[in-house]
Amino acid sequence: MARLKPHTIRLLGRVHAWLWNLGGGKLGSTFGKLPLMMLTTTGRKTGRRRTTPVLYLQDETSFIVVASFGGNDMHPAWYLNLEQCPDAEVIVKGEHRRVSARKLSPDEKKVIWRRLVQLYPQFETYQQRTRREIPLMRLI
Repeated sequence: MARLKPHTIRLLGRVHAWLWNLGGGKLGSTFGKLPLMMLTTTGRKTGRRRTTPVLYLQDETSFIVVASFGGNDMHPAWYLNLEQCPDAEVIVKGEHRRVSARKLSPDEKKVIWRRLVQLYPQFETYQQRTRREIPLMRLI
């Protein structure tokens, strides 16, 4: 399967967010059977709030999100925003929650990565496609 270009991924995210809003959070709360959240970050350049649909893994009381960007060689904007300002908001299963983001250490990633690949095997393909190490963020 060919790698999607960054602008295509961004467009798909906007369409998905539009469906989410249109359906009051009932449409688009999953991607197939995969759990999906709406992640709102503060733009590192503009200071404006940006909302993006993101797959997540529930890990006890926190969420793990993957900055894969479809295996492209650049980080997704939401990840760069969280690096600059780790305070964010999520909507998960209709529940709004304030969170703080922290990048997982390499040792933490080793443990969590297996679970993420079981959830969505495509993550492994994304890692193989890119020259960068795909970071994981814990939202607490």
